[in-house]
Amino acid sequence: MQTNVSKSPFPVFDGHNDTLLKLEIEAMKGTERSFFDRSTTGHIDMVRAQEAGFAGGLFAMFVPSNPEQDFTRPFNPKDPANYQPVPQKSAFDFTKRMLERAAQIEAQSEGNVVICRTPDENRTAIESGQIAISLHIEGAEAIDTNLYALEELYGRGLRSLGLVWSRENDFGYGVPMAHPASPDIGPGLTGAGRDLVRACNQLGVLLDVSHLNEKGFWDLARITERPIVASHSNVHKICESSRNLTDKQLDAIKESGGLVGINFHVAFLRKDGGHSRDTPLSVIADHAAYLVDRLGEDSVALGSDFDGCVLPRDIGDVTGLSRLMEELDGRGFNTPVLEKIAWKNWISALEKAAG
Repeated sequence: MQTNVSKSPFPVFDGHNDTLLKLEIEAMKGTERSFFDRSTTGHIDMVRAQEAGFAGGLFAMFVPSNPEQDFTRPFNPKDPANYQPVPQKSAFDFTKRMLERAAQIEAQSEGNVVICRTPDENRTAIESGQIAISLHIEGAEAIDTNLYALEELYGRGLRSLGLVWSRENDFGYGVPMAHPASPDIGPGLTGAGRDLVRACNQLGVLLDVSHLNEKGFWDLARITERPIVASHSNVHKICESSRNLTDKQLDAIKESGGLVGINFHVAFLRKDGGHSRDTPLSVIADHAAYLVDRLGEDSVALGSDFDGCVLPRDIGDVTGLSRLMEELDGRGFNTPVLEKIAWKNWISALEKAAG
């Protein structure tokens, strides 16, 4: 177990983690642990987060088709159980359990964890050394096509939403975990999906295109009045996974004033799409350099996928963030750019979404 952990030189506000899901599934399996105790399982807990300089981020609420699937191990795309549809009521009930778990963490944290509903609240929490939680839905199965549930979830703190995960739902079509493959798989958004985009614009909910197929991406790009954000996606030119973004998509994100959060999952980083944990941090730096060159320094951030992916061994868990920062620093990213990537660009993206 690591005890001598270097702290990131900057607070890190991360665009995607599945920690709420991880904690919920462990509780379902009878192996519940406290978020506040150091653990040898999972990628994030309070102790390791504070040691690492982890300042919070978008905490995803994802409803798995198959709760038995361990998303921190190589995902089996050929197992149909992982992609089955989830009924709206079941998804809504499961999402409420994750909402309650987040609220419980906040209540028990003695002021160290805050669920933030505005960008100013996020900024204040980060500058105060607290962990800022922005609640995010990954795959909108919990929302009915009349969008009544969206209003309720917004009232309970939802501020970011991805219409789909890597499966079909009432709103659109996700991309499978395929390599090599194009994201141009399946049709575009449904009528309900287009309505959901407009409703999120009106509420000021950030819209996330990670997991959305290419036709859905272009439908969203035509409809949205806000910048396009991919919370945890990488560069298709480097790694030809269907989960990654083509140059045309990156150009559209740049034109919209949006942002891409770099995903740490090895199969979305490596040229061969493999699952080796011996993937060097230089590969993450390759994606970062490509994105900064293509999008500009104001449109690149981190979207780790902690607790939902296979991490490079040199990151390991949240305590590896300082090693990533050292790698980026060694690649010539100067201090102002590193600070933007670490947290400032995400706060700016949330400000633009809120309007």
